[in-house]
Amino acid sequence: MNDSHILLLGPEAEALAPRLEASGYSCCREPVPAGATPDAVLLSSGDSGRIASLREQWGPIPVLLDVGDDTVEARVHCLSSGADDFWLSSLGPSDLLMRLRLHLDLTSRANVPAQLLQVGDLVLNPSTRQVKRGARPVGLTAREYQLLVLLLERKGTVVSRELILRQVWNDGQDSNSSSNVIEVYVRYLRQKLEEGGERRLIHTIRGQGYCLSERLPQLEARE
Repeated sequence: MNDSHILLLGPEAEALAPRLEASGYSCCREPVPAGATPDAVLLSSGDSGRIASLREQWGPIPVLLDVGDDTVEARVHCLSSGADDFWLSSLGPSDLLMRLRLHLDLTSRANVPAQLLQVGDLVLNPSTRQVKRGARPVGLTAREYQLLVLLLERKGTVVSRELILRQVWNDGQDSNSSSNVIEVYVRYLRQKLEEGGERRLIHTIRGQGYCLSERLPQLEARE
């Protein structure tokens, strides 16, 4: 059994309700209950013109269109109409159920939140690009955000200035001016992360680079 809700539009699609429900899906027809969002839509062949409005209403959910006959022209029409896949009402439901499971699985995997990046009470959510220090939101510029992501991904290790230039500035030059730019942005980042009086997390390692960690690394360092 599963918790997926399938919207059925058109007579051929609606006729599949008993088979889909026997496979564990919840089926609904129009009007869709207020606040409900289907996980996928099955359309009869005569309803292809509705796909654009469905996208506007529910975004990138899987839409499968009945093409009637399995021809090249029918497949082209299906894809050009904006559907994700086709199904054949002239066949049994087994092929449709397989395609539906595939699209729901792909959607489920795409919607898995990215793993949080965290050191102490500093948390960065890559899915939403939100940064918090404890309960306090931290607003960052795009460059500051990229720098913080790099440091968090390598937390507890020394990140060289050369690597920072390559990853954040797309620059392989280790000039004094480039090094100064890094120092400026590290200072900006520290000011924002420590704005509420929080403990320092970004440590400068003399002659090597920077290290993001809860405690001062056991290396020659300065604040």
